[in-house]
Amino acid sequence: MIRLALCLCLLTALPAQADCRKALALGLDVSGSVDATEYRLQLDGVSAALLHPDVQAALMAMPGAPIRLSVFEWSDIGYQRLLIDWTTLDTPASTRDVAHRLNRTARTPAPPGTGLGQAMRFGAALLAQQPDCWTRVLDLSGDGRHNTGPHPRDVKAALSHNSLTINALPVGTDALRQGDQDLEEISALSSYFRAWVILGPDAFVETALGFDDFEAAIVRKLLRELETPALSALPMTNPTSN
Repeated sequence: MIRLALCLCLLTALPAQADCRKALALGLDVSGSVDATEYRLQLDGVSAALLHPDVQAALMAMPGAPIRLSVFEWSDIGYQRLLIDWTTLDTPASTRDVAHRLNRTARTPAPPGTGLGQAMRFGAALLAQQPDCWTRVLDLSGDGRHNTGPHPRDVKAALSHNSLTINALPVGTDALRQGDQDLEEISALSSYFRAWVILGPDAFVETALGFDDFEAAIVRKLLRELETPALSALPMTNPTSN
């Protein structure tokens, strides 16, 4: 509470226009391994997560410095579809509008390949459009390893000097239904994302056991990503001399 109060006090000293405390780009896997039901579980899961009371509270925690959000889907190296262009989530109504747009989004044909490295590049280019945000985060979900285009390892190395964070949400089959083998598979996929995808000192992996668990996982992930920034992350203003 003390840290939040200090943050809010500092915000009152900033210029009148709204600052952006975080640019958050969500990238959703729609490759050939994702069927129609799983597609809807992803989009509707993000929609429901944005409307979750705890996520709503986190989004609205700093009215003078709101979150900017974009959402895209990806599959092959040549397929990245922007679903939600950069939108400022500064009121509950703006968040509801994004959620409802995701609910109404219909799937379009996409190539079957998994161009994870190219999705990283696309997300980084999106975040480059928001240079004034205090922090910039790419949030990638996926249910498999890359099989086309640049290797995530090489893209990660190329992006390592950019001031951005990449977090990951690997999605497995329903381990509770399928047994220990699937637990081993999602563990291996999580290790792959941890080694070759996530980027930045605060980057992390949040696992969904299956697409049925996607909504709960994205809620956990958003709450972690939307934590009140440390004072060191706030823009500094010159003190007024008396």
